[in-house]
Amino acid sequence: MTNSRDKKIIQTSIFGIVVNVLLVAFKSVVGLLANSIAVIMDAVNNLSDALSSVITIIGTKLSAKKPDKKHPYGHGRIEYVTSVIIAVIVLMAGVTSLKESITKIIEPEVTDYKVYSFIIIGVAVAVKFFFGRYVTSVGKKLDSGTLKASGADAVFDSILSLATFVSALIAVFTKFYYIDGILGTIISLFILKAGVGILRETLDSIIGLRADKELTDKLKKILTQSEEVSGVYDVTLHNYGPNKIIGSAHIEVADDLTASKIHKLTRTLSAEVYEKLGIILTIGIYASGNGSGEHELLKEKLSAIIASYPEILQLHGLFVDDETSTVTFDIIVDFSADAEAVRDKVVAEISKFYPQYKFFVVLDNDYAD
Repeated sequence: MTNSRDKKIIQTSIFGIVVNVLLVAFKSVVGLLANSIAVIMDAVNNLSDALSSVITIIGTKLSAKKPDKKHPYGHGRIEYVTSVIIAVIVLMAGVTSLKESITKIIEPEVTDYKVYSFIIIGVAVAVKFFFGRYVTSVGKKLDSGTLKASGADAVFDSILSLATFVSALIAVFTKFYYIDGILGTIISLFILKAGVGILRETLDSIIGLRADKELTDKLKKILTQSEEVSGVYDVTLHNYGPNKIIGSAHIEVADDLTASKIHKLTRTLSAEVYEKLGIILTIGIYASGNGSGEHELLKEKLSAIIASYPEILQLHGLFVDDETSTVTFDIIVDFSADAEAVRDKVVAEISKFYPQYKFFVVLDNDYAD
């Protein structure tokens, strides 16, 4: 599956290089002959797209390398690095375009469009639009961030080329030659915006995004379909490339379930999660029904205290160890609150009612819905 995906990404990228190089050639000729900075900047934009496709191919090849001792999780995140490089190229193209376009506004020059100029620009609009739609669809199908970004950029480029076409008409019929520099500036700003967008999205992925709700819902559904599982908590997913997700989750089971049954249960669930979602999942255990009626009263009291804190999103994993007089539980606190301060207040309140116990609280992050 991975080899097929990589092959398709490379094929699409090569197609993109051919299309963009042809557009660069035709637009450069038109821009130089017509003395139009807007058309030349449009060609520069296509050149950056061609370079992006080259980098996408290199990144895809490198990310397909097998795991090794130094990189046990594989090389899938190289795709994020290539996206950053693409973003930098786009930003550089935008800055260059902006500089040249502002110069044309300050010192406008006469443009000289011919009939063939309009034909070439018109064809370029259509080619870029349909090419962009195609690349976007392939990117969504393969879950390739670089292809989706390239496709969206191509569609947007077609709109900019259309604007170039309109500005050429305005220059021919009104002799308002400032329009060339003005449009070149607008195109440059949009190029810069696209570069910033790609960079921001990629950096978010590198830093680590909240787990996708649709994916976590599917994961929880698989885990809770077993009668032995009464709850799923602490879902954490780490992305090591578009096709490799490694994660962990805790399931709550009855405290009298044997080790043999727990082993069989976790193995079965892990295999099903991998088969259906492609996630390599480590499953931890929380025991429910722990202890006596006194423990149930403690749980009810703790739940009542937790309910008075709207910033606490969840309580789970409660376990009472009478041998060591220790009570452990997890809470999820909203990111907007001071989690440690909230924890200390909860411990102080429950300790008033149960001074014989030591309370140990794990602060879980709200990784997923």
